[in-house]
Amino acid sequence: MRMTKALRARQLEILETVYGDRRTALNYGSPFELLVAVVLSAQCTDERVNVITSRIFPRLNTPAKMAALTQAQMEEEIRDCGLYRNKAKHLLATAHILLAQYGGEVPETFAELVKLPGVGRKTANVLVSILFNQPAIAVDTHVFRVSRRLGLAKGETPEAVEQELMKHIPKDKWSAAHHWLIWHGRLVCKARKPLCGECPLREVCPSAAPA
Repeated sequence: MRMTKALRARQLEILETVYGDRRTALNYGSPFELLVAVVLSAQCTDERVNVITSRIFPRLNTPAKMAALTQAQMEEEIRDCGLYRNKAKHLLATAHILLAQYGGEVPETFAELVKLPGVGRKTANVLVSILFNQPAIAVDTHVFRVSRRLGLAKGETPEAVEQELMKHIPKDKWSAAHHWLIWHGRLVCKARKPLCGECPLREVCPSAAPA
């Protein structure tokens, strides 16, 4: 199957039809809560993150409240999350930075966000897209896998895939397409056993298993 502009457009059309109104599965009530949730989500399912945040956000929903904790206390709060020691360190450092440099608010630019501890390109793109309505494509494991299987990108790194997706997807659909690819990866195009037999993209996917 040769990848063409028309084929990519058809893939995106199908994704939009199936997942058009889907957004992040993370629960949050403020920019700071989303920042915390996305940091926690690295190598951790959204379901697990929502369990943790439902427990901690009633008490630790501002940088000031979180910054009052010790490293050991923060670790205990998120112990059931993968990489909890590093995440606790990053969240505490970020809380202190937000208080010292941003008046306790989450900065609105990508350049400022990626300077925060534990915030990489993916997290920053999620935040500017969801919180500040800026076009962005965050490449997590689902987006990386699905876009490569579909032929929307061939890059060997998340950043390379991000650049290809930005080229092949209309800018006004970047943020939405990020969610479409995530949901397709979760529900259908799974890592170990993709459900090709029930995939709505089967006829336009170069990686589809034979019938």
